[in-house]
Amino acid sequence: MEEEQNKSPLLHYWGNTPEEDYYTLQGIKSTKSFFTSPRGLTLFTRSWLPPTKTPPKGIIFMVHGYGNDTSWTFQATPIHLAKKGFACFALDLEGHGQSQGLKAYVPNLDLVIDDCLSFFNFVLTQNPEFQDLPKFLFGESMGGAICLLIHFIRPKEFNGGILIAPMCKISDKVKPIWPVAQFLTLVARFAPTLAVVPTTDLLEKSVKVPEKRIIGGRNPNRYVGKPRLGTVLELLRVTDYVSSKLCDVNMPFLVLHGSADVVTDPEVSRELYKLAKSTDKTLKIYDGMMHSLLFGETDENVEIVRGDILAWLNDRC
Repeated sequence: MEEEQNKSPLLHYWGNTPEEDYYTLQGIKSTKSFFTSPRGLTLFTRSWLPPTKTPPKGIIFMVHGYGNDTSWTFQATPIHLAKKGFACFALDLEGHGQSQGLKAYVPNLDLVIDDCLSFFNFVLTQNPEFQDLPKFLFGESMGGAICLLIHFIRPKEFNGGILIAPMCKISDKVKPIWPVAQFLTLVARFAPTLAVVPTTDLLEKSVKVPEKRIIGGRNPNRYVGKPRLGTVLELLRVTDYVSSKLCDVNMPFLVLHGSADVVTDPEVSRELYKLAKSTDKTLKIYDGMMHSLLFGETDENVEIVRGDILAWLNDRC
């Protein structure tokens, strides 16, 4: 009976309460729509806003991680932040969630960054009252690397960044071993969309609490196949670039990492903190926590991480 309940469909990670009813219970507003990027890609977008009578303290542009999307557990964080007075905006990246593209195929992150910047600019154009508010980047895992790449392109545009277990370098613990890696690199030149890169399920490596692992696995938009060759090569290219440019980071930032993370390397977050030019920088390494800090940990641990994020934001608004 328990196994059947685990497999029964859920409308949302919180249960079967309709979205609008749930947001009303949380005291926030939320919208969803489609945005066409300059290259003609149709991207699914969401917003989570404080109640109408509450002017936002700041704007947070959010970027999810590889294989994830904005419609399932990712939105637990912007819902929380909206309740605390922040206007949050996010989009499903190319090949993720409800956005256009082959599932989990990201052949060029430079184009993805252009998509993100176009959407962020669109939000500000449509909401001129947001122009003078503090603006922050927020990225989880691969999204953390994307936020740093956005910072390199627009170094003065954002008031800071929140980087959750950022993928500044792919951990050796999840990379294919030699000579498999060299063979796959060769094959990728001819068949970049092949989903054959050997790796264990990242959900198992990311989420600590077994019950939450079940909820995360029931995301209808979650990519469950093996990583695609072209995506892996692009992530290796970009993370090599980001890890070589840590000394050029020059925005206020908060970087959070679990010491037990085997998906992205907490040592690289330490290196980011050490090398960055930023005069306002904060590093927190949580003992024993894994990759999914804002959902996969115990509720007590999630609240600790949320509290650190909120304190950092409030101090800069």
